[in-house]
Amino acid sequence: MRRQKRDRLDRAYSNGYQAGLCGRNKENCPYQNATAKSEWLGGWREAVSDRHSGLFK
Repeated sequence: MRRQKRDRLDRAYSNGYQAGLCGRNKENCPYQNATAKSEWLGGWREAVSDRHSGLFK
């Protein structure tokens, strides 16, 4: 059970990161669960930061 939860949260983080790289708005988060939403937003923030620092175009 623990592995499934971790995988789900890792997937939420990855999806958020991809959304941030694509330039999507953080209001477009598809998750309702607070934990998954937090992971998605964390990925989104990191991707936006990476884009601004010049790692991605």
